[in-house]
Amino acid sequence: MAGGITDTGELYSPYVGLVYMFNLIVGTGALTMPKAFATAGWLVSLILLLFLGFMSYMTTTFVVEAMAAANAQLRWKRMEKHKEDDEDEDSSSGVSDSDVLLHDGYERAETRPILSVQRRGSANIFEITERVEMGQMASMFFNKVGVNLFYFCIIIYLYGDLAIYAAAVPVSLMQVTCSVTGNHSCSVGDGTKYNDTDKCWGPIRRIDAYRLYLAAFTLLLGPFTFFNVQKTKYLQIMTSLMRWIAFILMIILALIRIGRGQAEGHPSMAQLSGIRNLFGVCVYSFMCQHSLPSLITPISKKKHINKLVVLDYILILAFYSLLSFTAIYCFRNDTLMDMYTLNFTNCEIISVAFIRYFLGLFPVFTISTNFPIIAVTLRNNWKTLFHREGGTYPWVVDRIVFPAITLIPPVLVAFCTHDLESLVGITGAYAGNGIQYLIPAFLAYCSRKDTQLVFGSGTVNKHLSPFRHTFWIVFVLIWGFSCFVFVTANIVLSESKL
Repeated sequence: MAGGITDTGELYSPYVGLVYMFNLIVGTGALTMPKAFATAGWLVSLILLLFLGFMSYMTTTFVVEAMAAANAQLRWKRMEKHKEDDEDEDSSSGVSDSDVLLHDGYERAETRPILSVQRRGSANIFEITERVEMGQMASMFFNKVGVNLFYFCIIIYLYGDLAIYAAAVPVSLMQVTCSVTGNHSCSVGDGTKYNDTDKCWGPIRRIDAYRLYLAAFTLLLGPFTFFNVQKTKYLQIMTSLMRWIAFILMIILALIRIGRGQAEGHPSMAQLSGIRNLFGVCVYSFMCQHSLPSLITPISKKKHINKLVVLDYILILAFYSLLSFTAIYCFRNDTLMDMYTLNFTNCEIISVAFIRYFLGLFPVFTISTNFPIIAVTLRNNWKTLFHREGGTYPWVVDRIVFPAITLIPPVLVAFCTHDLESLVGITGAYAGNGIQYLIPAFLAYCSRKDTQLVFGSGTVNKHLSPFRHTFWIVFVLIWGFSCFVFVTANIVLSESKL
């Protein structure tokens, strides 16, 4: 999920940061993971989940290292600017450098070795105190082509995000309301397969109901793209609470069903044909790199930040495994829905109507609150990409064109397809691959080169990644480019078979 986590300057403890990071990563992607697990087989899914979790952790440490390097560069530039200003003032006042040295503290300069001063300064200069977003880091460390490629990648990812959100809400509404008002009341999760041409309400087909909900969703939330919206603290608390209630309910209900001997799932160990979608879903489900500056910067004590990140990833891996394994053993593969919450809208599984509607409509509430924020983030990235120093946009371009090119494409994609597993898979496999693997690896490589150039080869970044050897950067880059080739080849081969 994209977007900032906290307001700038609002500090919190490392453990609060751990909770925020958990909430950031565990989002919509987790709801599509059970079906991806079922289609790829439990053994293949578990191995790939562990490996991609490790890769995501590695690139997270790359981004933290680049943030520290960017903070050092900004701090150094300000020091150089102050030095130039002081020299200008000294020359204008006729005061010599030796006089300034004496005035600033002759005894301190004489008694403290030069190397110790440099070491002391270099230790503090890498403190992460300023929020430097990934776009700003790209501008600092990449050339013009690299910056444009970065914005292209982040824009495509945000478009995919919006298309997933625009499809998920109408799908949930269609599934719940059509089953309630149609001839198959309470049977969304009973294994019945519906076609888009099946009746929903009278002459209205299911696909018509979906598109009506999509139109209503666009009309209600689309206008926010034309204004500035920010996630409030209370909205974040509410959505996080609803998310955790829903996830815990689904795990408990699946475990109860398994414990009573009502489990229907018999998952296979491996199905290679499902790896493509599973890969994209897993990448999407571990996505946090683009929001790390908003998440890490407000943490008050960053000394053990890598250990906290490791703990977070271990908890997330355990949670994803628990959610997915309970799902694939509780439900048959052919009954698992793209949006896992919809499996719990069946009367036979849950007799309490309130819980059925809460889980069935859960994506509607949480995704609807995030959609305007992602849309504004995408709109602002478009503006930044085309911005020229000192230039301003005409009112029509600023208020109409940029919001329109932000809103229209994802709504058109959602109009054409509501296959959430494929949308998540493709978004994660392509744009998510670039943001999670390629961009962090290039940021780490370029920031290390710049740090050595500016501060000297002996300077050590206090937030240097544990994967400091160049081998790891090369490994991530080879893995990222290989994934592009594999996913593309898989799609081409699948389409040719059809």
